[in-house]
Amino acid sequence: MQQVSLEIMEFIEHHILPRYTAFGKSHGLQHVNRVIKNSIELANYVGADINMAYVIAAYHDLGMSGPRAIHHLTSGKILSNDVRLKKWFNNDQLKIMKEAVEDHRASSSHTPRTIYGKIKACYDAALECRRRASEIAEADRDLEPDVVFSRAIQFGLENYPELDKEGQWKRFESHMNEKYSRNGYIHLWIPGSPNARKLKDIQDTIEDKDLLRMKFDLLYSKENNE
Repeated sequence: MQQVSLEIMEFIEHHILPRYTAFGKSHGLQHVNRVIKNSIELANYVGADINMAYVIAAYHDLGMSGPRAIHHLTSGKILSNDVRLKKWFNNDQLKIMKEAVEDHRASSSHTPRTIYGKIKACYDAALECRRRASEIAEADRDLEPDVVFSRAIQFGLENYPELDKEGQWKRFESHMNEKYSRNGYIHLWIPGSPNARKLKDIQDTIEDKDLLRMKFDLLYSKENNE
């Protein structure tokens, strides 16, 4: 099993991760640390470069400092403009990493880019490039059911504080159906990953409206310290 470079880890933990404290619960430190954990697991699962996967995960939501609608593009620019990363990665690797960050957004309708023949640093096989480019997109799908439900509630409370509990429920239910239902827009890019089972659990809960409401009530009370 690959291990992340301690030097890179020290850099990320001291200079990058603290920036997530400004993004609220839904995109804060807890979220990025989960994405990092998922990325490392998936990198080992598909045989991708562990250091690239780790850094991509660490930078993937830094663009939340600006408009959310383009945060994935902003995050990619932040990564590609950080000259400190040149200590560990060459230009071709940084290009893959930038594009992986740009492609991570769940609402994106296209498969993460492969860029095989253009990337010298990528291994000979085209599949390896595809795995590297898509890995953060899969890792960002943090599909532990209670984590998904909690983050949706947190986002509603942070961004729509004017809504009462029933208003938050309607927003939550609509979001669950739009994104996570069997007809939702979320995509999983790595066949056989642990996320497939977790997504099915979420979809089963969404289809049982009483169970979904029970989950909402419990987690809403927890978020509001009721």
